[in-house]
Amino acid sequence: MGKPLISARNIKKYFHVGEGQLKAVDGISFDIYEGETLGLVGESGCGKSTAGRTIMRLYEPTEGELIFNGKNIYELPRKEMEEVRKNFQMIFQDPYACLNPRMTVEDIIGEPLDIHKTYKTKEERRERIIELLELVGLGEEHAMRFPHEFSGGQRQRIGIARALALNPKFIICDEPISALDVSIQAQVVNLLKELQNQLGLTYLFIAHDLSMVRYISDRVGVMYLGHIMELGESEELYQNPIHPYTRALLSAIPIPNPEIQRGRHRIMLEGDVPSPINPKEGCRFVDRCAYATDKCRQITPKLEEIKEKRFVACHRAKEFI
Repeated sequence: MGKPLISARNIKKYFHVGEGQLKAVDGISFDIYEGETLGLVGESGCGKSTAGRTIMRLYEPTEGELIFNGKNIYELPRKEMEEVRKNFQMIFQDPYACLNPRMTVEDIIGEPLDIHKTYKTKEERRERIIELLELVGLGEEHAMRFPHEFSGGQRQRIGIARALALNPKFIICDEPISALDVSIQAQVVNLLKELQNQLGLTYLFIAHDLSMVRYISDRVGVMYLGHIMELGESEELYQNPIHPYTRALLSAIPIPNPEIQRGRHRIMLEGDVPSPINPKEGCRFVDRCAYATDKCRQITPKLEEIKEKRFVACHRAKEFI
């Protein structure tokens, strides 16, 4: 697969709440290779979006390294970080909240160009903005309108155009379809795939729609309470989940065939998700796992490669292969 474009190493992000620490992201590690899409899934509150923002350095990490172009970007001074920013961009979850309602579409898309001074003349700036609008399926006639004049899907396209303005190598898609109508979701995901093929982009695609993640991702990581529980190639992970949490999560995906759906066994998880504030030592999933042992309660399992390109954080993983 060549050299990784991004290498995350033991990234942690803790927030101080009252007298405790909320461990939103608690030591995640993975590589993302050039031109691929790594999907990150898990239920709400598991730390997916916080992980994305920490990788972007929108949140300063509590601990860990993020290697890009041979440098740990968490140690870079502000001036060097500005250069890295051109290569790291983000598509946000809410297309209503992430666009300034007082700015025209031309100024929204042109803002990154203004900040990084990437043009010599006003004409050059406008040409680039129109080129970006056309790239995402909009046109020159949309440039002077305001965000409230567009539908949710069109606003997300404007957000994508803004993310592409500086020709980034790496884009974090933070649940980019969850606020959109189902009919529009497929259009946006297909647009992201087309842009990836056309521009050679690399994505971290964060979502809780498991079917959509399977469709767009080359590899998938499954998160639970700040930890990555399983990581592997998309089809392989969906066909043969190993970690008990992954198996329960995937059993919830409905299959559009009544015959198959009737014969499936849905794994129902007992209990509630524990609090991420001051979590105890041991596996985060231990209180909801039917296979838990005393070792699971005492020692936190590490994410280990148990077969080729398949990483699982479970003491009993080899029994489930």
